[in-house]
Amino acid sequence: MGEPDVKRDKPWIIRTYAGHSTAAESNALYRGNLAKGQTGLSVAFDLPTQTGYDPDHELARGEVGKVGVSIAHLGDMRTLFQDIPLAQMNTSMTINATAPWLLALYLAVAEEQGAPFSALQGTTQNDIIKEYLSRGTYVFPPGPSLRLTKDVILFTTSQVPKWNPMNVCSYHLQEAGATPVQELSYALAVAIAVLDTVRDDPAFDEASFADVVGRISFFVNAGMRFVTEICKMRAFCDLWDEITRDRYGIDDPRKRIFRYGVQVNSLGLTEQQPENNVHRILIEMLAVTLSKRARARAVQLPAWNEALGLPRPWDQQWSMRMQQILAFETDLLEYDDIFDGSTAIDAKVEALKAETRAELARIGGLGGAVTAIETGLMKRALVESNAKRIAAIERGEQVVVGVNKFQNGEPSPLTAGDGAIFTVSETVEMEAQTRIKAWRAQRDSAAVAAALDELEAAAREGRNVMPASIACAKAGVTTGEWGERLRQVFGEYRAPTGVTPETVTSGAAEEARLLIADLGERLGEAPKLVVGKPGLDGHSNGAEQIALRARDVGFDVTYDGIRQTPAEIVAKARERNAHIIGLSILSGSHVPLVREVRARLRQEGLDHIPVVVGGIISSEDELVLKNMGVAAIYTPKDYALDTIMVGLAKVVERSIARREAEEAAAPRREEVF
Repeated sequence: MGEPDVKRDKPWIIRTYAGHSTAAESNALYRGNLAKGQTGLSVAFDLPTQTGYDPDHELARGEVGKVGVSIAHLGDMRTLFQDIPLAQMNTSMTINATAPWLLALYLAVAEEQGAPFSALQGTTQNDIIKEYLSRGTYVFPPGPSLRLTKDVILFTTSQVPKWNPMNVCSYHLQEAGATPVQELSYALAVAIAVLDTVRDDPAFDEASFADVVGRISFFVNAGMRFVTEICKMRAFCDLWDEITRDRYGIDDPRKRIFRYGVQVNSLGLTEQQPENNVHRILIEMLAVTLSKRARARAVQLPAWNEALGLPRPWDQQWSMRMQQILAFETDLLEYDDIFDGSTAIDAKVEALKAETRAELARIGGLGGAVTAIETGLMKRALVESNAKRIAAIERGEQVVVGVNKFQNGEPSPLTAGDGAIFTVSETVEMEAQTRIKAWRAQRDSAAVAAALDELEAAAREGRNVMPASIACAKAGVTTGEWGERLRQVFGEYRAPTGVTPETVTSGAAEEARLLIADLGERLGEAPKLVVGKPGLDGHSNGAEQIALRARDVGFDVTYDGIRQTPAEIVAKARERNAHIIGLSILSGSHVPLVREVRARLRQEGLDHIPVVVGGIISSEDELVLKNMGVAAIYTPKDYALDTIMVGLAKVVERSIARREAEEAAAPRREEVF
């Protein structure tokens, strides 16, 4: 006889995080993934879209379509969701600073499809506070940014009731080096800041507050410390229930449920032996699915080759199949929580909760999450945690298979041959610029101007910007125009870098310090390094750690943070009389941005300053960069920071030797002529 029928739980929403180049190509990718069994969409936008620039803006150069799809206006959003019925779809959009705008475009397209707002389901990430700590796609100062988040929350609560107006996003905190307690406490502190802002709004309807709380969701990370990650998720559930009950007086236990989606850790994916990443992704997924009481509502997994470059559709399919096999082939969904009653799990959960409560009290004592960000205290703590993590890997205390242990292995057939990773053609940017010029030419200019004036008036008068943003979408306003008008109202902002004289690190090896000291004696001063982040890439973890270790070994370091133009970097190199420039670019835009930096150095007569580049760079692009004259290239496989410091010193030494040889030869040339 067979086993009796068992009622299975409904599986989580199965997603892949996807989007690239153009709306048309991304639409084809989405429809293909849905046909393969994906049950929800997770849209990746490119950096200009995320930071409110059009494809033809100076800061968008090299970034269009690279880490996601370019959406510049209603026509692009219409194309992105062509033949995808929004009334039936659950759509997650990873968008923060420009979340009101992208949601406005989405709602305008839904209206065109005849889909009522009340039927729409999905999420705008919209956690701007963590952007000051990790991804860096913020635009405005924290105060106005929180106000825009509040506007989306209040609008969707009344008009789009099934929509999750924000994900409180701890995912990127872990990517920036957060410990489990930091991930718990910082995310919960952000949620408190947002809910306090909503509750304190003069126009807020107290009767709807339980609904607001009930629609707040979270987006979390799961790393390789499997048991700790399970306990972290159970702690999240308990603490959120506690906060919403005790701080906000929510009586309905259903409104207090910790609802979260997850993408598992990309930080731990390795360039060396990348096939090992398949096992890492699977183990991390188990941490957020095995415990029924703390199970994710939606899961998206990275691809095995993301440390090498952009994944192909097949790579994304492989990750999606992991989810489907666990959900549909195993008996996991037939059981209650298999960890209930475990003394080991319970003890770890209680320890995490106690430490998190203490950290939340400390943040509250500082004035809350926003104050802790504005003073740089949160950012510095994350930078210090990340420095400890990297130092532990360097010393071999934290084992990473294939990186600092068991390095010998067979070559991976998965990375052999052409096309092992997806690349975005540089023509995508030129085509996007052509399309947006055509879009601007065919619209009603007077209607656009009127819509933008109303947007500005709403922003200045403290009214909710969502109705005006939807009107802008329908009038044909572009992403850059929406962003620029609000920049005029709110101003722009540059967050603290966390790289300060007070930032504590594990220091550097004596050998590296002595080498830099010898170089300094030869120069007559400490060698000067300018660390630059050109373009819109806000993933600054690597740049921060390089700047700190360079400081520790004896370089005179200048690091001004993210979102610098090539012109600004070259000007800083001139001002500082730099001996070397280090560029950090993780968005795939390294070739055009480095090309421009090198061209500006030549124009300024600074071509003697060597340039090194770090980022996710393919072997083919390494050759391109070296042909441009780049002196050294560092990728995720170069995890030993002291080794990088020695490499930087040798680059400077070669530069000095070359200049000395040129100076020695100069008189002889003059004698010849």
